[in-house]
Amino acid sequence: MNHLKGMHHVTAITSSAEENYKFFTYVLGMRLVKKTVNQDDIQTYHLFFADDVGGAGTDMTFFDFPGIQKGTHGTNEIYKTAFRVPNDAALDYWVNRFNRLEVKHAGIQEQFGTKVLSFVDFDDQQYQLISDEKNEGVATGTPWQKGPIPLEHAITGLGPIHIRIAEFDYLKEVLEKVLLFEEIAHDGSFHLFEVGEGGNGAQVIVEKNVILPPGRQGFGTVHHAAFRVEDRAVLDEWIERMASFGFQTSGFVDRFFFQSLYARVAAGILFEFATDGPGFMGDEPYETLGEKLSLPPFLEPKREQIEGSVRQFDTVRSTIEFEKE
Repeated sequence: MNHLKGMHHVTAITSSAEENYKFFTYVLGMRLVKKTVNQDDIQTYHLFFADDVGGAGTDMTFFDFPGIQKGTHGTNEIYKTAFRVPNDAALDYWVNRFNRLEVKHAGIQEQFGTKVLSFVDFDDQQYQLISDEKNEGVATGTPWQKGPIPLEHAITGLGPIHIRIAEFDYLKEVLEKVLLFEEIAHDGSFHLFEVGEGGNGAQVIVEKNVILPPGRQGFGTVHHAAFRVEDRAVLDEWIERMASFGFQTSGFVDRFFFQSLYARVAAGILFEFATDGPGFMGDEPYETLGEKLSLPPFLEPKREQIEGSVRQFDTVRSTIEFEKE
């Protein structure tokens, strides 16, 4: 059985595509590599922020569902997304940057022997920066070369997702027996699992929590998390494997930028399995990635309708000279 390769992407919900774009571009210095729509709800933007070339394992994506309520954090949810930075010194840079830009953060802390920095955005979406100082395992991506962050401090890819759950034993069984993760450490109610080559890009942190009420999905919360598989052949293996364990799944889904499988694994938590390719470079030039509304071929005939139903906003950055500071 081909193991999962690590994190592919995390998809969350925002109250504002425009504010989300500003935060990820100008504060975090991640590159908008695709401005498209939710293929299942075409009046909703779907924005993909990633590394310089939109590599698998580097992207955080957002829906902005019109009129959705604010979510609440609790148990039985993916509650925090981590991003990798090169080393411990980078975290010092980010503390200063967050202070200057008035981004709420928790200061540098240690988690399973690794330095981390937790912070939130305007929606109270929960994030963390994690240092690759001592990391071994899945390779990370390439920072956005023309972004506002000095390259030696810039975000390069996804770190571990954080899950809270009441029925920890059940999720542990799913992670280990079905998804082939291994628990490599625990600290009180926090448990660290990894898969494949391991390291920051292939880990999940699970907190057993029976005290908090269940989280409620809405803006400021995560919609689902996706894990990498090599290609369609391996995806088909996982489609068969999930069915053999009795999981209800989406079956094969072609997202154009990658191919997918979706399954709710425990307490309503939604996981996706997504292929590394084709990726985001096929329909736009490198220099202007994310600057126009990109639609997969099956939605192209509806372009006029879609452009009339989504709010227009400017994502042109190729003409901007960012000062790295």
